[in-house]
Amino acid sequence: MYDEPEEPRSRLVPILAGVAGLLAVIVIAVAVMYFTGFFNQAATPTAATPAPAPAPTKVTSAATEAPSISPPGPATPTTDVPKAIVSIAPPGEGEPPVKSTHGDWQVRCDTPAGAQSEQCVLMQFVTAEDRDNVGLTVIILKTADKKARIMRILAPLGVLLPSGLGLKIDNNDVGSVGFVRCLPNGCVAEVILEDQLLQKLETGKMATFIIFQTPEEGIGIPISLNGFGEGFDNLP
Repeated sequence: MYDEPEEPRSRLVPILAGVAGLLAVIVIAVAVMYFTGFFNQAATPTAATPAPAPAPTKVTSAATEAPSISPPGPATPTTDVPKAIVSIAPPGEGEPPVKSTHGDWQVRCDTPAGAQSEQCVLMQFVTAEDRDNVGLTVIILKTADKKARIMRILAPLGVLLPSGLGLKIDNNDVGSVGFVRCLPNGCVAEVILEDQLLQKLETGKMATFIIFQTPEEGIGIPISLNGFGEGFDNLP
């Protein structure tokens, strides 16, 4: 009878032995990982770090970031700018209801969700009749601690932010202030109403806010000061 050669079988034995050894190592490693809790740790989801809540829009103290208005300098391009023809405009949707009217100004009050008391602002809205999509909202408010007064101006989108916002009262340059942020409906500038500026607003007839769409093109948007002093006195 024909006998099969033993050489191929002898080569196969070491290979099988190596595969068996490797499987044994894998089984031992899996067992160790199981008993040490490795799989439980891997299956436990990592808690996501919560995103910080957006800062509230309400001004709550005198320690606000609103600056004082910068006095005009020799290079301040806030003279001889064409004034837009404006008209008093109705407030935007969602604005607080009117509590009282004082000349061209309105005191509007509302109690926001979570607030402990009613909050009021003095406001005027104007739109330019001779320029498309140009309007301005001026808001006067007092901080919750009544220690500071803020003037907030909402200018239209598209303004040149580095040029900031200029201010004249009765054709006298008062100064300028930078924009602090832009919202879907416009860009916001804020300034502390110091006693000297407040007195000028109370005794003046017209405030002109200057915005820039290009470095060379300034637009003056006049705001009537009729009733400003009375309205401010009635602001809680």
